[in-house]
Amino acid sequence: MDAGGTSTRAIVVDASGAVLGTGRAGGANPNSHPPHEAASRIANAITGALGGLDPAATAACVVGMAGVSKLSDPSIAEIFEAAWKDAGIGPVRTVPDPEVAYASATSSPDGSVLVAGTGSIAGRIRGRRMVSTVGGYGWLLGDEGSAYWLGREAVRSTLDVLGRGGEPGPLARAVLTEALGPSAVDPAAGASLWRALITSANSEAPIRLARFAPFVSEAYREGDPAADEITTRAAALLVTNVMTARDPGERTPVVLVGGVLSPEGPVGAKVRAELAGLVVLTSTDGVLGAAWLAAVDAYGEGAPRPASP
Repeated sequence: MDAGGTSTRAIVVDASGAVLGTGRAGGANPNSHPPHEAASRIANAITGALGGLDPAATAACVVGMAGVSKLSDPSIAEIFEAAWKDAGIGPVRTVPDPEVAYASATSSPDGSVLVAGTGSIAGRIRGRRMVSTVGGYGWLLGDEGSAYWLGREAVRSTLDVLGRGGEPGPLARAVLTEALGPSAVDPAAGASLWRALITSANSEAPIRLARFAPFVSEAYREGDPAADEITTRAAALLVTNVMTARDPGERTPVVLVGGVLSPEGPVGAKVRAELAGLVVLTSTDGVLGAAWLAAVDAYGEGAPRPASP
């Protein structure tokens, strides 16, 4: 199972790697959803994936969960253990979602993983476990190079242009239109736009800044120097984090995860260029990684990797 902030997916595979069933539910990150609700969604996804199969026949179960650290609270862990019991399965091994993302891309037990979606984190993988991390502190303390970071820098860049009375480029125009409406893009209204954009950005939850991130990529493709500079800095920060998670001279794989690191996007392309010479892989589907880890738990290292359902 891959339990994220917005959706949860479960698959059941047999010893041959064949997918026997799939299940879906809403987000199940216990940091962003009430724990009882998150646990219920996981149980529903498991039940859906099992279908008519006997839950008691489950040989192993791995749940890659965003916010898994929440289960270090015994009262929260008890809620989830009740969900496993209600679904009729056990034992269940819960792991951080970067671990299943890493396993979806490679069978190598050692390497590193770099995640850049709404937030960002880099992790050292040893024996398929994430043994140390760099970053991942959330929007207030870090998340360098993430969609949140890109969106924040897009707004800051726009404010810089307005503050010095410059002509808004593609990125600034897109930010102003999104934040203030189509009529906002009027260079003659620089000072009032500057104040309005600050007010707008501060009136919402900080994580909402992530919605401006796609405009950075779009403006980059239009040749906007501001977008080029932002994506270059984002890539440098992400590469620094993942290399900090590695030993000097390490040649193990680097697995990239998340929309910001898509090969088609400028940040993803720049990160791959910086990591040239290393084996750089792209995570395919976290639920496949979770299923394979469960298969290894049940059947050993020779367990075949499941095909995409």
